[in-house]
Amino acid sequence: MHKKLSPMTPLLLLFIFFSSLTVGYASAGSGGSFAGESPFTPRAYLVRYWNKEIRNGQPKPAFLLSKASPLSAVDSATFAKLAAQNDLSSHLPAFCASANLLCFPDLSASLEKHEKDSSFAVYADRNFTNYGTDRLGGTDSFQKYSGDENIPVDSFRRYSRDSTGHKDNFVNYAPNGNVVDQSFNTYAAGATGGSGVFSKYADDVNVPNLRFISYSDDSNGHAHTFSAYSENANAGDQRFSSYGKNGNGAPNEFNNYGSGSNVVGSDFSAYGQAANGANDTFTNYAKDQNNPQNNFKSYGDGGNGAVDSFANYRENANVGDDSFQSYSKNSNAAKVNFANYGKSFNIGTDKFTGYGQGARGQTAGFKIYGVNTTFKDYAKKGVTFARYTNVSSEKIATMEVSGSLVKRWVEPGKFFRESMLKKGKVMPMPDIRDKMPKRSFLPRSISSKLPFSTTKISEMKRIFHALDNSSTESMMLGALSDCERAPTQGETKRCVGSAEDMIDFATSVLGRNVVVRSTENVSGSKKNIMVGSVKGINGGKVTQSVSCHQSLFPYLLYYCHSVPKVRVYEADILDPSSKAKINHGVAICHLDTSSWSPGHGAFLALGSGPGRIEVCHWIFENDMTWAVAD
Repeated sequence: MHKKLSPMTPLLLLFIFFSSLTVGYASAGSGGSFAGESPFTPRAYLVRYWNKEIRNGQPKPAFLLSKASPLSAVDSATFAKLAAQNDLSSHLPAFCASANLLCFPDLSASLEKHEKDSSFAVYADRNFTNYGTDRLGGTDSFQKYSGDENIPVDSFRRYSRDSTGHKDNFVNYAPNGNVVDQSFNTYAAGATGGSGVFSKYADDVNVPNLRFISYSDDSNGHAHTFSAYSENANAGDQRFSSYGKNGNGAPNEFNNYGSGSNVVGSDFSAYGQAANGANDTFTNYAKDQNNPQNNFKSYGDGGNGAVDSFANYRENANVGDDSFQSYSKNSNAAKVNFANYGKSFNIGTDKFTGYGQGARGQTAGFKIYGVNTTFKDYAKKGVTFARYTNVSSEKIATMEVSGSLVKRWVEPGKFFRESMLKKGKVMPMPDIRDKMPKRSFLPRSISSKLPFSTTKISEMKRIFHALDNSSTESMMLGALSDCERAPTQGETKRCVGSAEDMIDFATSVLGRNVVVRSTENVSGSKKNIMVGSVKGINGGKVTQSVSCHQSLFPYLLYYCHSVPKVRVYEADILDPSSKAKINHGVAICHLDTSSWSPGHGAFLALGSGPGRIEVCHWIFENDMTWAVAD
């Protein structure tokens, strides 16, 4: 007679069964298994998905599997259910921490009062609300504040409002930061006298999002100086909204603003609007920049007696766009001087719409003004042009730029010719290190339930606690815009937020017999390297690949696109002195560059132009390229 099972026995048997699965999985999975891990985690599922979709015996790519979601089986199921119920927002901190996402902290309002002079050194991630309000005199100093921080978030709200004679010094503020988020709301609004000094502000930062909203509005004689502001920054945006609006006699100076930066956008909206006696000076603004984007909207609109000076504005810049909309419109007795404006090496676009319209008693002078400028609906009276450059497109194409400027805009070794991929060749290697915050993919069971569209940005902002004009909003909109951009001729593209989606896209283009490759490590970055043994993928024949590049987004997101007419190479990278192997690199050579822009950095660095040369580059850290397996 059989003994009757107790109620706990089936559960115990299930536990033993699943334990055996875990052990079997851990011992069987060469090339990407995770010892002792449950077979129901997102990482375990990814290994099984790879085995099902990829039809060859090549080793599994450890660098790709390492990007799988670290969520446990229980957490993955829990967050997938919350996503389906549209309730992830209420559990965001736990979700971000468990899933290894990029989420900015929610800064709560601060009621701290600071009635004495303060010096903040080596500080980060603070909310300064009502700081310095109604202060009489005194000086507050922020020195080396938020230095070398990863994702620093600082908020200055109602800072120094209604103060009298109060001085603020931001010296070496947020240098070398990564994905910097700084917000100044109603800063120095209604202040009388005093000054704000920003010296070496956000120097050498990566992807800054700097916002000055209602800055110095209704102030009286409160002076501001931005010196070496956001020099050598990479990408990102800076916004000045309602800066100095309704102010009285407030001088503002921008010296070396954004000099040497790469693809940085600046937005001045309602700057100096309806101000009295404003005095603004932009010296060496956007000098030596690569592709600066500057937008002045309603600048000085309705102002009285304003004096604005732009000296060496966007000098020696590479392309770039400036837009002056309703500049000095309906103003009285405004004086505007553009000296040496827009003398870019590579032609950009300047638009003046509604410039000086309806103004009274204005004078606007353009001296040694650059090329390719559109003046639409501007006041003909009171606007003079001296030594305006009128250069034909043929002459622009033959203009030469100094080697030092090329090195500023295009890092040495970033692009090279195919002939350099020969054993024994010595060449510079660019900085191939991944500068983006570390994140992981989401499992498809979660990513498929999240909105992903510019039309659903409000819903996405709610989920990720993104305020208007915040870094998170800018980050998401930037990535979504790239993802929704129409493909170029011959391009097939897709943005993927899960490893499964990446596998699906690559196999849809190349078939199931594929290999994914990336450069092995970052050794040799920013140094001269020697090329060792070189192997051409697919026998060195012209082939097709799928390249995937990271996008800045809360979870790991890749922009993947098919690249026709390429040759892909693997090469040992050697130390040029010892000849020792230090890295194993992957390089891709684009053979058809006919659709590339004439201002592309590759043509600046290598000479020539679209369709005339092939262009090669290394695959950077955490980027990857897929090709048919040999």
